Amino acid sequence: VVFIRGKGSEVTNWPESPEEAGKLVVKCEDTLLGTVRRVPVDMVILSPALQARADAVRVAQTFGLGCSRDGFFLEQHPKLGPVQTASDGIFIAGTCQGPKDIPDSVAQGAAAAANILSLVDRGSVVIEPITSVIEETTCGGCRLCISVCPYDAASFDEAKKVSVVDEAACKGCGTCVAVCPSGAAQQRFFEDAEIMAEIDGLLSLSP
Repeated sequence: VVFIRGKGSEVTNWPESPEEAGKLVVKCEDTLLGTVRRVPVDMVILSPALQARADAVRVAQTFGLGCSRDGFFLEQHPKLGPVQTASDGIFIAGTCQGPKDIPDSVAQGAAAAANILSLVDRGSVVIEPITSVIEETTCGGCRLCISVCPYDAASFDEAKKVSVVDEAACKGCGTCVAVCPSGAAQQRFFEDAEIMAEIDGLLSLSP
């Protein structure tokens, strides 16, 4: 990394020497040495960094997306799901995810389009089988599960005065199960009775 104290005056692709051919050239004044320099580079990133839109956080809350501390949308996984998000069927591409150049934005847009076409061709969506469920008879209506659900899958039934889970939106993270004070929230295939039965089965095995 080379730091130059000074001010840039021009960025050009007009070479004046063989080492500048095919590169961008930053013309700047080196105030430390008192000279004008030409610095050949592969890419120029302007100092006023790209900022997320002012309404990005509101959009993320509306569609159940994750947001970085800088306000950009978060992908499901940097390597395994670079265009997928926490909400099924919603994909991101371009600078809404963070600063990037045009080729990267085009490639990401193509990846998002390919994912959408795969859903259209399939004709159906496979949902997560391990979801949370709330037992209405023991639910106290405290709404803690609603406040902690990262996918907005829990809601409150005003008629029954109990919380309910939208299994299509639930990802089975188990956060609501952990905070439920009455034990009404359970996770399918990981309910208390099932876990205790597994423990009893393991302890009953002879050495």
